[in-house]
Amino acid sequence: MKINLKTVGLAAAISAFAMPAFAAEEVKIGLPSWTGAQAIGHLLGEIVTSRIGGTVEYVPGNNATIFQAMDQGKGDIDVHPDVWLPNQESFTKKYVDEAGTVTLSSNPYEGNQGFCVSQDFAKANSITDIADLGRPDVAALMDSDGNGKGEMWIGAPGWASANVNEVKTRDYGLLDFIEPIRAEESVKTARIKDSIAKGEGYAFYCYKPHAVWFMFDVEMLSEPTYDPAKYTMIQPSDDADWYAKSSVATKDALKEVQIAWSNSLAERSPAIAEFFANFAVTADDVSGLAYEISANGVEPADAAKAWIEANSDRVDAMLGL
Repeated sequence: MKINLKTVGLAAAISAFAMPAFAAEEVKIGLPSWTGAQAIGHLLGEIVTSRIGGTVEYVPGNNATIFQAMDQGKGDIDVHPDVWLPNQESFTKKYVDEAGTVTLSSNPYEGNQGFCVSQDFAKANSITDIADLGRPDVAALMDSDGNGKGEMWIGAPGWASANVNEVKTRDYGLLDFIEPIRAEESVKTARIKDSIAKGEGYAFYCYKPHAVWFMFDVEMLSEPTYDPAKYTMIQPSDDADWYAKSSVATKDALKEVQIAWSNSLAERSPAIAEFFANFAVTADDVSGLAYEISANGVEPADAAKAWIEANSDRVDAMLGL
Protein backbone atom coordinates (compact mmCIF):
# COMPACT_ATOMS: atom_id res chain seq x y z
CA MET A 1 0.00 0.00 0.00
CA LYS A 2 1.39 3.33 -1.04
CA ILE A 3 1.11 6.06 1.58
CA ASN A 4 0.84 9.66 0.47
CA LEU A 5 2.94 11.64 2.94
CA LYS A 6 1.15 14.86 2.03
CA THR A 7 -2.16 13.24 2.89
CA VAL A 8 -0.82 11.98 6.20
CA GLY A 9 0.54 15.41 7.05
CA LEU A 10 -2.75 17.08 6.19
CA ALA A 11 -4.70 14.57 8.27
CA ALA A 12 -2.43 15.14 11.24
CA ALA A 13 -2.85 18.87 10.95
CA ILE A 14 -6.62 18.59 10.76
CA SER A 15 -6.60 16.25 13.78
CA ALA A 16 -4.50 18.67 15.76
CA PHE A 17 -6.85 21.56 15.02
CA ALA A 18 -9.86 19.40 15.90
CA MET A 19 -8.55 18.69 19.42
CA PRO A 20 -9.45 21.13 22.20
CA ALA A 21 -6.76 23.74 22.66
CA PHE A 22 -6.43 22.95 26.38
CA ALA A 23 -2.63 22.98 26.33
CA ALA A 24 -2.61 26.78 26.00
CA GLU A 25 -4.84 27.21 29.02
CA GLU A 26 -3.16 28.49 32.16
CA VAL A 27 -4.20 29.85 35.53
CA LYS A 28 -2.60 31.29 38.66
CA ILE A 29 -4.40 30.23 41.81
CA GLY A 30 -4.25 32.39 44.92
CA LEU A 31 -3.57 30.41 48.10
CA PRO A 32 -4.61 31.93 51.44
CA SER A 33 -3.03 30.35 54.49
CA TRP A 34 -5.94 28.37 55.94
CA THR A 35 -6.15 24.66 55.23
CA GLY A 36 -9.54 24.67 53.49
CA ALA A 37 -8.30 27.22 50.97
CA GLN A 38 -5.13 25.19 50.40
CA ALA A 39 -7.23 22.08 49.83
CA ILE A 40 -9.63 23.66 47.35
CA GLY A 41 -6.87 25.58 45.60
CA HIS A 42 -4.96 22.38 44.89
CA LEU A 43 -8.16 20.59 43.92
CA LEU A 44 -8.85 23.26 41.32
CA GLY A 45 -5.25 23.08 40.14
CA GLU A 46 -5.15 19.31 39.88
CA ILE A 47 -8.34 19.21 37.79
CA VAL A 48 -6.93 21.90 35.50
CA THR A 49 -3.67 20.02 34.97
CA SER A 50 -4.89 16.41 34.87
CA ARG A 51 -8.26 16.81 33.19
CA ILE A 52 -8.04 20.02 31.15
CA GLY A 53 -4.35 19.80 30.31
CA GLY A 54 -3.61 23.35 31.42
CA THR A 55 -0.75 24.76 33.45
CA VAL A 56 -1.09 26.00 37.03
CA GLU A 57 0.90 28.26 39.30
CA TYR A 58 0.08 28.66 42.99
CA VAL A 59 0.55 32.14 44.44
CA PRO A 60 0.40 32.64 48.24
CA GLY A 61 -1.54 35.71 49.33
CA ASN A 62 -4.12 37.16 51.68
CA ASN A 63 -7.64 38.20 50.74
CA ALA A 64 -6.75 41.80 49.84
CA THR A 65 -3.82 40.80 47.63
CA ILE A 66 -5.77 38.12 45.77
CA PHE A 67 -8.82 40.29 45.11
CA GLN A 68 -6.69 43.23 43.94
CA ALA A 69 -4.83 40.99 41.50
CA MET A 70 -8.09 39.49 40.17
CA ASP A 71 -9.45 43.02 39.73
CA GLN A 72 -6.42 44.08 37.68
CA GLY A 73 -7.01 41.13 35.35
CA LYS A 74 -3.39 40.81 34.26
CA GLY A 75 -3.06 37.16 35.22
CA ASP A 76 -0.92 37.73 38.32
CA ILE A 77 -3.60 35.88 40.32
CA ASP A 78 -6.73 34.57 38.62
CA VAL A 79 -8.79 32.85 41.31
CA HIS A 80 -9.57 32.91 45.03
CA PRO A 81 -10.43 29.33 46.09
CA ASP A 82 -12.32 29.97 49.36
CA VAL A 83 -14.37 33.16 49.64
CA TRP A 84 -16.38 33.29 52.89
CA LEU A 85 -19.44 35.51 52.84
CA PRO A 86 -20.32 37.77 54.50
CA ASN A 87 -16.80 37.77 56.05
CA GLN A 88 -15.21 38.98 52.81
CA GLU A 89 -18.20 41.00 51.67
CA SER A 90 -16.18 44.22 51.56
CA PHE A 91 -14.11 42.67 48.75
CA THR A 92 -17.02 41.17 46.81
CA LYS A 93 -18.98 44.42 46.98
CA LYS A 94 -15.99 46.35 45.66
CA TYR A 95 -14.85 44.01 42.90
CA VAL A 96 -17.87 41.84 42.05
CA ASP A 97 -20.79 44.25 42.52
CA GLU A 98 -19.24 47.65 41.88
CA ALA A 99 -16.20 47.20 39.61
CA GLY A 100 -17.61 44.13 37.86
CA THR A 101 -14.10 42.72 37.37
CA VAL A 102 -14.52 39.53 39.41
CA THR A 103 -17.05 36.69 39.13
CA LEU A 104 -18.39 34.88 42.19
CA SER A 105 -19.40 31.24 41.91
CA SER A 106 -23.09 30.38 42.22
CA ASN A 107 -22.32 26.98 43.82
CA PRO A 108 -21.53 27.70 47.51
CA TYR A 109 -21.20 25.29 50.39
CA GLU A 110 -22.32 26.11 53.93
CA GLY A 111 -19.95 27.32 56.62
CA ASN A 112 -20.42 27.81 60.35
CA GLN A 113 -18.06 29.64 62.67
CA GLY A 114 -17.69 30.33 66.36
CA PHE A 115 -15.35 29.69 69.29
CA CYS A 116 -14.24 26.30 70.60
CA VAL A 117 -12.59 24.63 73.57
CA SER A 118 -11.67 21.02 74.13
CA GLN A 119 -14.46 18.77 75.37
CA ASP A 120 -12.46 17.81 78.47
CA PHE A 121 -11.83 21.46 79.39
CA ALA A 122 -15.48 22.30 78.84
CA LYS A 123 -16.74 19.40 80.92
CA ALA A 124 -14.31 19.92 83.80
CA ASN A 125 -15.18 23.60 84.14
CA SER A 126 -18.85 23.75 83.04
CA ILE A 127 -18.04 25.81 79.95
CA THR A 128 -20.85 25.91 77.39
CA ASP A 129 -21.22 29.55 76.34
CA ILE A 130 -18.87 32.27 75.13
CA ALA A 131 -19.66 34.23 78.31
CA ASP A 132 -18.04 31.47 80.38
CA LEU A 133 -14.64 32.52 79.04
CA GLY A 134 -15.10 35.74 81.01
CA ARG A 135 -15.23 33.92 84.33
CA PRO A 136 -12.04 34.67 86.30
CA ASP A 137 -11.54 31.00 87.19
CA VAL A 138 -11.75 29.96 83.53
CA ALA A 139 -9.54 32.81 82.31
CA ALA A 140 -6.88 31.87 84.87
CA LEU A 141 -6.78 28.32 83.51
CA MET A 142 -6.19 29.71 80.01
CA ASP A 143 -3.32 32.00 81.04
CA SER A 144 -0.20 30.23 79.76
CA ASP A 145 2.16 33.24 79.87
CA GLY A 146 1.28 34.56 83.33
CA ASN A 147 0.11 38.00 82.21
CA GLY A 148 -3.22 37.67 84.02
CA LYS A 149 -5.32 37.02 80.92
CA GLY A 150 -6.30 33.84 79.13
CA GLU A 151 -5.28 33.52 75.50
CA MET A 152 -7.80 32.98 72.72
CA TRP A 153 -6.76 32.55 69.11
CA ILE A 154 -9.03 34.72 66.92
CA GLY A 155 -7.56 33.96 63.49
CA ALA A 156 -4.53 34.54 61.30
CA PRO A 157 -3.16 37.91 60.17
CA GLY A 158 -5.08 39.16 57.14
CA TRP A 159 -8.25 37.19 57.87
CA ALA A 160 -11.46 39.21 57.76
CA SER A 161 -12.90 36.83 60.35
CA ALA A 162 -10.09 37.73 62.76
CA ASN A 163 -11.23 41.34 62.62
CA VAL A 164 -14.78 40.25 63.42
CA ASN A 165 -13.54 38.14 66.31
CA GLU A 166 -11.48 41.00 67.71
CA VAL A 167 -14.62 43.16 67.83
CA LYS A 168 -16.61 40.28 69.33
CA THR A 169 -14.06 39.79 72.11
CA ARG A 170 -14.56 43.43 73.06
CA ASP A 171 -18.35 43.52 72.69
CA TYR A 172 -18.86 40.26 74.59
CA GLY A 173 -17.10 41.95 77.50
CA LEU A 174 -14.14 39.58 77.51
CA LEU A 175 -11.18 41.96 77.20
CA ASP A 176 -10.63 42.23 80.95
CA PHE A 177 -10.12 38.47 81.04
CA ILE A 178 -9.12 37.34 77.54
CA GLU A 179 -6.23 38.35 75.28
CA PRO A 180 -7.10 37.95 71.58
CA ILE A 181 -4.18 36.38 69.70
CA ARG A 182 -3.52 36.51 65.95
CA ALA A 183 -1.14 33.90 64.58
CA GLU A 184 -0.89 31.46 61.70
CA GLU A 185 -3.29 28.54 61.87
CA SER A 186 -0.46 26.06 62.39
CA VAL A 187 0.31 27.82 65.69
CA LYS A 188 -3.30 27.34 66.80
CA THR A 189 -3.31 23.66 65.87
CA ALA A 190 -0.09 23.02 67.79
CA ARG A 191 -1.45 24.89 70.81
CA ILE A 192 -4.68 22.83 70.82
CA LYS A 193 -2.67 19.60 70.81
CA ASP A 194 -0.34 20.85 73.53
CA SER A 195 -3.14 22.16 75.78
CA ILE A 196 -5.04 18.87 75.58
CA ALA A 197 -1.90 16.85 76.33
CA LYS A 198 -1.12 19.02 79.37
CA GLY A 199 -4.72 19.37 80.55
CA GLU A 200 -4.59 23.15 80.13
CA GLY A 201 -7.33 25.53 79.07
CA TYR A 202 -7.35 27.05 75.59
CA ALA A 203 -10.01 28.72 73.44
CA PHE A 204 -9.84 29.36 69.73
CA TYR A 205 -11.80 30.53 66.72
CA CYS A 206 -13.22 27.49 64.96
CA TYR A 207 -15.31 26.82 61.92
CA LYS A 208 -16.92 24.11 59.87
CA PRO A 209 -15.81 22.62 57.58
CA HIS A 210 -12.36 22.08 59.07
CA ALA A 211 -10.02 19.25 59.93
CA VAL A 212 -10.06 20.17 63.62
CA TRP A 213 -13.33 18.22 64.07
CA PHE A 214 -11.52 15.03 63.02
CA MET A 215 -8.27 15.82 64.82
CA PHE A 216 -9.41 16.64 68.36
CA ASP A 217 -12.41 16.30 70.66
CA VAL A 218 -13.60 19.90 70.66
CA GLU A 219 -16.93 21.65 70.93
CA MET A 220 -18.28 24.97 69.74
CA LEU A 221 -19.55 27.34 72.43
CA SER A 222 -22.98 28.88 72.19
CA GLU A 223 -23.34 32.59 71.44
CA PRO A 224 -26.29 34.96 71.32
CA THR A 225 -28.49 34.01 68.35
CA TYR A 226 -27.58 35.87 65.18
CA ASP A 227 -29.25 39.28 65.13
CA PRO A 228 -28.47 41.63 62.22
CA ALA A 229 -29.43 44.61 64.41
CA LYS A 230 -26.50 43.75 66.70
CA TYR A 231 -24.07 42.97 63.91
CA THR A 232 -22.36 45.99 62.38
CA MET A 233 -18.97 45.06 60.99
CA ILE A 234 -16.74 47.44 59.06
CA GLN A 235 -13.53 45.99 57.66
CA PRO A 236 -10.17 47.85 57.63
CA SER A 237 -10.30 47.93 53.83
CA ASP A 238 -13.37 50.17 54.10
CA ASP A 239 -12.45 52.46 56.99
CA ALA A 240 -9.25 52.99 58.99
CA ASP A 241 -11.42 53.55 62.07
CA TRP A 242 -13.09 50.16 61.60
CA TYR A 243 -12.61 48.92 65.16
CA ALA A 244 -14.31 51.90 66.80
CA LYS A 245 -17.14 51.98 64.28
CA SER A 246 -17.91 48.23 64.42
CA SER A 247 -20.23 46.56 66.90
CA VAL A 248 -20.74 42.79 66.98
CA ALA A 249 -22.50 41.15 69.94
CA THR A 250 -24.11 38.17 68.25
CA LYS A 251 -23.20 34.92 66.57
CA ASP A 252 -22.38 35.09 62.88
CA ALA A 253 -24.99 33.99 60.41
CA LEU A 254 -24.29 30.77 58.56
CA LYS A 255 -21.83 31.41 55.74
CA GLU A 256 -21.79 30.81 52.02
CA VAL A 257 -18.37 29.73 50.80
CA GLN A 258 -17.43 29.69 47.14
CA ILE A 259 -14.67 30.47 44.65
CA ALA A 260 -14.16 33.74 42.76
CA TRP A 261 -12.16 34.46 39.62
CA SER A 262 -11.06 37.32 37.43
CA ASN A 263 -13.42 38.11 34.56
CA SER A 264 -10.40 38.40 32.27
CA LEU A 265 -9.81 34.67 32.65
CA ALA A 266 -12.69 33.89 30.28
CA GLU A 267 -10.77 35.53 27.43
CA ARG A 268 -7.37 34.10 28.31
CA SER A 269 -8.38 30.58 29.35
CA PRO A 270 -12.05 29.96 28.48
CA ALA A 271 -12.07 26.24 29.33
CA ILE A 272 -10.74 26.91 32.81
CA ALA A 273 -13.23 29.73 33.37
CA GLU A 274 -16.08 27.45 32.29
CA PHE A 275 -14.89 24.77 34.70
CA PHE A 276 -14.76 27.30 37.54
CA ALA A 277 -18.38 28.25 36.83
CA ASN A 278 -19.40 24.61 37.26
CA PHE A 279 -17.14 23.79 40.22
CA ALA A 280 -19.01 22.56 43.30
CA VAL A 281 -17.99 20.82 46.53
CA THR A 282 -19.68 20.19 49.86
CA ALA A 283 -18.64 21.06 53.39
CA ASP A 284 -17.95 17.36 53.99
CA ASP A 285 -15.65 17.29 50.95
CA VAL A 286 -13.63 20.18 52.33
CA SER A 287 -13.48 18.77 55.87
CA GLY A 288 -12.24 15.45 54.50
CA LEU A 289 -9.55 17.09 52.39
CA ALA A 290 -8.47 19.34 55.25
CA TYR A 291 -8.24 16.34 57.58
CA GLU A 292 -6.01 14.43 55.17
CA ILE A 293 -3.72 17.45 54.91
CA SER A 294 -3.67 18.58 58.54
CA ALA A 295 -3.99 15.33 60.46
CA ASN A 296 -2.49 12.71 58.15
CA GLY A 297 0.25 14.87 56.67
CA VAL A 298 -0.82 14.27 53.08
CA GLU A 299 0.43 16.89 50.64
CA PRO A 300 -2.44 19.05 49.31
CA ALA A 301 -1.70 17.98 45.73
CA ASP A 302 -1.81 14.29 46.67
CA ALA A 303 -5.03 14.75 48.65
CA ALA A 304 -6.55 16.44 45.61
CA LYS A 305 -5.49 13.61 43.30
CA ALA A 306 -7.06 11.02 45.60
CA TRP A 307 -10.31 13.00 45.79
CA ILE A 308 -10.50 13.33 42.02
CA GLU A 309 -9.95 9.60 41.57
CA ALA A 310 -12.69 8.80 44.08
CA ASN A 311 -15.11 11.34 42.57
CA SER A 312 -14.47 11.03 38.84
CA ASP A 313 -18.16 11.21 37.94
CA ARG A 314 -18.57 14.51 39.77
CA VAL A 315 -15.47 15.91 38.13
CA ASP A 316 -16.80 14.83 34.71
CA ALA A 317 -20.02 16.71 35.44
CA MET A 318 -18.08 19.87 36.36
CA LEU A 319 -16.24 19.61 33.04
CA GLY A 320 -19.46 19.03 31.09
CA LEU A 321 -18.40 15.54 30.00
